[in-house]
This record gives sequence, C-alpha cells and structure tokens, in this order.
Amino acid sequence: MMIDALAAHYFEKNIDLVLGIEARGFIFGPALAYRLNAGFIPVRKPKKLPAKTARVTYDLEYGSDSLEIHLDAVESGQRVVIVDDLLATGGTMEATVKLVRQLGGDIAGLAFALELDFLKGRERFEGLDVFSLLHYDE
Repeated sequence: MMIDALAAHYFEKNIDLVLGIEARGFIFGPALAYRLNAGFIPVRKPKKLPAKTARVTYDLEYGSDSLEIHLDAVESGQRVVIVDDLLATGGTMEATVKLVRQLGGDIAGLAFALELDFLKGRERFEGLDVFSLLHYDE
C-alpha cells in the first residue's frame, strides 16, 4: 500500500530509473521501480560496487561520509526518482542529487516514506519535487 501511494505520485512523470540510497532505500526503491516499470540503481557506501564509480563526500552532524554510484548507471537525460526512508536534514539526499547531476540525469523527484518537518531538510531542494508519505512535526 505504501509503495502504491509513492508510485501514484510518479505514474505520469515518465520515470526511467529509481535510485535507492543504502540501505533502507533498497527496501523501497526496487518495489517502486517495479511499479513504475523503471530500472533500479543502488547508491552505496564506498568500495561496495564492483565497477568504476563516481563518488561524492558530504558533511554530517558528526563528521563526513561518502556515497558512490556506477559511472554508467545513469545516462544523460534519463528521468530519475531518488528514494530513501527518511528526510531529516537532507545531507545524504543532497549528496545523491549531486551524483545524479554529475552523471547527467534529470531529477524528476525525491521520495521519502517519512519526513521530519521540524528539521527543514526540504529547504535544501528548492525547485525539486519532494514527496513524503508521512510528516512528523515534533
């Protein structure tokens, strides 16, 4: 039911790929890709993907982290939805947006199961379609 609600938001947007951010994005991403008849691409922590990768490093509240995607995962102009379980401050999603843009993808949307509204992570993504199923205000 949750995947159906996410998919309904994107049915008319001609999505080519769904990217899931490690690790909980791997739960929602493949199911959403299946419902949208799109491909699924994992975005992973460093050194877990077998082929050549693009990498972005980003700051966290407690340090830094990196994410990688295969260099050939997204072709220029492909319409992409990026999915994760939670939108908090938005740092991980912002890093993934940078990876997709680096590869030439067109970001059609950012999908979340839950958004912590009080952390204002959505504000990092002005001009992008941010869709969350549930919102938590406190």
